[in-house]
Amino acid sequence: MSFKLFPAPAPHQPLLPVNRIDPEYKKMRIQVFLGIFLGYAGYYLVRKNFSMVMPDLIKQGYSKGDLGLALSGVSIAYGLSKFLMGNVSDRSNAGIFLAAGLVLSALTMIFMGVSPFATSSIGVMFVLLFINGWFQGMGWPPCGRVVVHWFSIKERGTMMSIWNVAHNVGGGLVGPIAILAIEIFADWQSMFYFPGMIALVFALIAFIMVRDTPQSCGLPPIEAYKNDYPRNYSESQEKELSAKEIFFQYVFNNRMLWYIAFANAFVYLVRYGILDWSPTFLKEAKGFDLKESGMAYFLYEYAGIPGTLLCGWISDKVFKGRRAPATIIYMVLVLIAVLVYWKNPPGHIWIDNAALIAIGFLIYGPVMLIGVQALDLVPKKAAGTAAGLTGLFGYMGGALFANIAIGHVVDAFGWDGGFEVIVAACVLAIVFTAFTWNREKRNLKLV
Repeated sequence: MSFKLFPAPAPHQPLLPVNRIDPEYKKMRIQVFLGIFLGYAGYYLVRKNFSMVMPDLIKQGYSKGDLGLALSGVSIAYGLSKFLMGNVSDRSNAGIFLAAGLVLSALTMIFMGVSPFATSSIGVMFVLLFINGWFQGMGWPPCGRVVVHWFSIKERGTMMSIWNVAHNVGGGLVGPIAILAIEIFADWQSMFYFPGMIALVFALIAFIMVRDTPQSCGLPPIEAYKNDYPRNYSESQEKELSAKEIFFQYVFNNRMLWYIAFANAFVYLVRYGILDWSPTFLKEAKGFDLKESGMAYFLYEYAGIPGTLLCGWISDKVFKGRRAPATIIYMVLVLIAVLVYWKNPPGHIWIDNAALIAIGFLIYGPVMLIGVQALDLVPKKAAGTAAGLTGLFGYMGGALFANIAIGHVVDAFGWDGGFEVIVAACVLAIVFTAFTWNREKRNLKLV
């Protein structure tokens, strides 16, 4: 996709009078944060729709395996897009880019709902879901760009943890909106097009509320406003970069970024290895019925909200903007909870539930914090690309491996084999994160 399709970053405006800077900064920070929160929540309204309509497609004769293949198009495209479109985002106006991706994703879902051709074959569905996944990959990078420009390094952990709740808010609305769609339109296709229509409203809100940079509003850089300068900061970092500069000066040759990209792959393997296989594991190995396993699944997901908020706060307030210590502490605790979840004998439902809640509470913190660390490790103008690289490893490495390989491992070696893989992933995530320990100290002038 050509960069020219998206407007360049908003130009800097003359600095406002000194007496207007503080009130304007406070107002705009709230406004842009609400814009990226609601905008990203809107992306989730049109990400999981296909899962909601799969029972109706099964009734039409499609197998679960075929539909799973079609659904994989979203994950494959999302991982690639988050990286490649992240670079385009770094050279675009964040508010327009965020809204454009959501509009395109919403229109794709609307098309899937109104066109009989859209669900005529697995191949067509795979292509359309791949396209939707590509547009979905345009959501995270501009939000990251906004955060690094409007919030200083020692408050990003907290702000990103709050922003990260947007995916729980948006994802949690999918079910009620699907029910409402059926009640209003009385056809299963409405579970595609009705959320798409609502997502267009969220896109408009994001477009209206999000501003690209403080300088585009006549405000000084966030580092000057907060007097929070990383060691490697210079005024040259306020200059927009070319794609070549971003990739080859700040991303591909950044060893610390590669370390956390590998760490992210292993964190995602744990996340999806537990999440995707928990209903099957609890039924086969622990004797849970459908209601019990469904409740455990729900608790796992929503336990992540307070866990993520706490993780971001710890990284900012306790470790003064360092991400590695909080990530390592959380992953050590995840490892302990995984061992309890695995080794607890059948019949102790409350222990299994407690272990699963603990994993959910803990795992989403590192998922969020590795993205924040990627933003910290590069200049602001390379933020989307850096976070996109970690996302590429997370989805193309960890998530796909968890979906595909763990099933084969369990078939060959039983559940013990599957959990040995997950335990190894916990350890490797800790090891690769630890490689960034000293670099973070230097960047924050703590050594």
